[in-house]
Amino acid sequence: MGETKQPHLNGAYYGPSVPPPSKTYHRPGRGGGGGCCCNPFTCLMNCLCTCVFQILCTILVVAAVIIVILWLIFRPNTLKFHATNATLTEFNLNNNTLHYNLAVNLTIRNPNRRIGVYYDGIEARAFYQGQRFATTQLQPFFQGTKRTDNVRAEFRGQNLVLLGNREQSNYNGDRSSGMYDIDVKLYMRIRLKFGIVKSTRVRPKIDCDLSIPLSSNGTASSGVYESKRCDFDWR
Repeated sequence: MGETKQPHLNGAYYGPSVPPPSKTYHRPGRGGGGGCCCNPFTCLMNCLCTCVFQILCTILVVAAVIIVILWLIFRPNTLKFHATNATLTEFNLNNNTLHYNLAVNLTIRNPNRRIGVYYDGIEARAFYQGQRFATTQLQPFFQGTKRTDNVRAEFRGQNLVLLGNREQSNYNGDRSSGMYDIDVKLYMRIRLKFGIVKSTRVRPKIDCDLSIPLSSNGTASSGVYESKRCDFDWR
């Protein structure tokens, strides 16, 4: 390429001429530059999803803080159930029909200082060898704080009970010893009272695995009943 001399520059050489800058054009809406959203609907959905996620996270954090604060204030303790006494005056299986007369006294202890309990429903069920043979309803009541209440479940009547060979052998053993292994379970519907606030209804189950002597005329034929603490299950 030949040298170019321009007369108005007094004959001095300043190198080759610089070409003018090329012009580039960008059509809007094409390509990924500029941080702009290509589709307004997509932008709107992204914003909504982000807002919903942030709101849910905030709600969860606030709820967790409230739960911790309530726990620190009320310090809830589990209710305590004891089968303090049980009387069995009849328990005779004849031709797959069980004749029974059973009464169980229970104490319910609420150890909490700031939580009351509404017992809206209490259903007591009696089981022998895994089979339910009786059901009774107990009276609903409200239990205040730091309080112990007594309830009594009575089962009397007859019912069909089908025992297998193993269960029949266990019954014969209980009959010989005069001590019968009977399970009494309480199926409850309760609400907790935190000051002026009441919780939703929960359904705990109480399981009392008892060994009860058969008695006649107020005297046990064999053995002595011992008070038993029952298992508490929130289910």
